[in-house]
Amino acid sequence: MSLPSQAEYVIIGAGIHGLSTAWRLAENLTAAGESIDGRIVIIDKASEIAAGATGIACGVVRNNYFQPAMRKLMAHSVSVWESDPEAFSYHANGYMQISCESMREDVKQIHKEQQAIGYESVFIEGEEESREYMLNMFDDWQAKGITSVLHEKPGGYANNVKAMEGLSKKVLDLGVTIVLDTEVTGFVSAGEGQRVTAVETSNGTIACDKLVIGAGPWVRDFWTMLGLPSQIELKDLDGNVHKNVDMWVFWQLEEGVLEIPPETLVTNDGKVPPVMHVDTDAPLYSVVDGSLITDKLWGIYYKPDWGFGGIQGGAAPWKVPTPVDEVAIDPYGPASTEFVASKEFPEMWVSALAHCHKRFEGMMDKYHKEPSGGIGCMTADSFPVIDTYNENVTIIADSNHGYKMLGVGCLVAEELLGEKQELLEPFRFSRFKEGKLHPVSNSPYPWS
Repeated sequence: MSLPSQAEYVIIGAGIHGLSTAWRLAENLTAAGESIDGRIVIIDKASEIAAGATGIACGVVRNNYFQPAMRKLMAHSVSVWESDPEAFSYHANGYMQISCESMREDVKQIHKEQQAIGYESVFIEGEEESREYMLNMFDDWQAKGITSVLHEKPGGYANNVKAMEGLSKKVLDLGVTIVLDTEVTGFVSAGEGQRVTAVETSNGTIACDKLVIGAGPWVRDFWTMLGLPSQIELKDLDGNVHKNVDMWVFWQLEEGVLEIPPETLVTNDGKVPPVMHVDTDAPLYSVVDGSLITDKLWGIYYKPDWGFGGIQGGAAPWKVPTPVDEVAIDPYGPASTEFVASKEFPEMWVSALAHCHKRFEGMMDKYHKEPSGGIGCMTADSFPVIDTYNENVTIIADSNHGYKMLGVGCLVAEELLGEKQELLEPFRFSRFKEGKLHPVSNSPYPWS
């Protein structure tokens, strides 16, 4: 479809944030008896929807967050996933956080606050109690040093591209226009920091009243186009002020697939298990030669996934060395080849699977590097920034929490129609200078 000359709402990015924003926006306008014809246009530089981070996401949907604001936001997003599991290719099999002693109190707090918001979960603590709980689910469970288990009953995972195909159908059926193969090259405005009146693209210029940017790891490039600061002032939780803090940090996300029948990982009663996340400081030894991989805190996540065709998952990411200018342009294309996943990841991940389950011993040769993971663009504190700039530009900077946050676009749509959303308030840009940062846990993951 060719690019229209104008639209009331222009949305950059045909991934989870762009599509979900357009979906709820169109739903609300239609419910109010208004016509959608030509009013909402999504543009994307790729030739298909969900071609970036959304298309290679592992698809985990969880509410396992130490931060109260994230927990509330994710409870909302889980409810959106649950609203149409068939269309969203959503599997509500739950999520488990299985942890060592250094994380017990953090996870206990998560459980307590999940109960306060009515999010169903079970918390098991104590080494013997945790081991018994896991053996009741998997008779070959053998992970060492586990002293707590948080079992979230809602949540699970969605098949990444299939879910977006279902979402895009909703969007198209409502009359939204999606224009692909169209790269944004600049913005037209009345002056620095003033309203954006049009978007310049490789296929022409489209005038707009309101602009939404939901571009995943490419957000830094649009941020720069708008003249927003690459370095910021940040007040930490202790009240210390830090000058010239990088607004954006890039991390390499480590993921892969064990190419075996997905049903290899089922519970004792033959059911699909919850998504598994294990954090432990027990020594991890190689399944290749028995050498010590690490005796520091490490973490993995994994699940049987028929979409990926095996056991899919990953481990804690690592920070991409600077400079990252080239990588930021196309985190999933040829420019990112020098930042491929570390050579150590496959051995570490498969060894960790075997550490947890006897059934995965001797399976190093089944590892397969699937297009999954990639490079994530984190904010200064590793949590999302969702705010409005230049008067009419809403930016969804998901800080790599993206795929599971299906509800964020829905909340942004409500704000576009004039109704401020309480769930989004803790994620405004002003929190950096005001010192209203989110608390952090003892997890090995930067976003926890």
